[in-house]
Amino acid sequence: MTEIAIVDYGAGNLQSVRNALEMAGEDPEIAATPEEILAANRLVIPGVGAAGHAIGRMREAGIDQALNEAIREKARPALGICLGMQLAAAALYEHGENDGLGWIAGDVKHLREVEGVPARVPHMGWNEIEPADGTEELFDAVRGKRSFYFCHSYTLRDAPEDTIAATVAYGVPLVAAIRTGTFFATQFHPEKSQIKGQQLIEAFLEWKP
Repeated sequence: MTEIAIVDYGAGNLQSVRNALEMAGEDPEIAATPEEILAANRLVIPGVGAAGHAIGRMREAGIDQALNEAIREKARPALGICLGMQLAAAALYEHGENDGLGWIAGDVKHLREVEGVPARVPHMGWNEIEPADGTEELFDAVRGKRSFYFCHSYTLRDAPEDTIAATVAYGVPLVAAIRTGTFFATQFHPEKSQIKGQQLIEAFLEWKP
């Protein structure tokens, strides 16, 4: 078994994620096939780009089914980042309407469709998040002000309250992180968030959901 693997589905920010894991003392593999995904004890699902294209590539390669088996059925811990979080939703409204992985209810919509969001889109830069109750084992490892780097034009809406692990204020509260079962995911980029992000990544590596 591979201890930890970064999922490559053609929409990844793989090198910066690899660097962050190596700084935490890991030796990550790149998993681009269902077999490689299923051989990993722990997974990271990064991602930048358009959700519609990304979910299509996942399905063409059978990666969606492998992730479902590894995370939902075999309960292997996984970290989703940015697009890697959004793909878990039920519906994706980017480049058309597409079904997401369906691990949580909710839709991924453009920020301009959210009433109260400022005119400046994408939401880019450093913002402080507000962790939800029950996330102490992950966010307590982040010492001091919990500020992380965001860069996104789409956002998860109407997620069940018990899946929201953190929010961020951007005119209105937006989902900053989710947790469902052994899947923890962030809209922000911990791998680009310097020491705070590194602390969160290290907490994920110790996480035993």
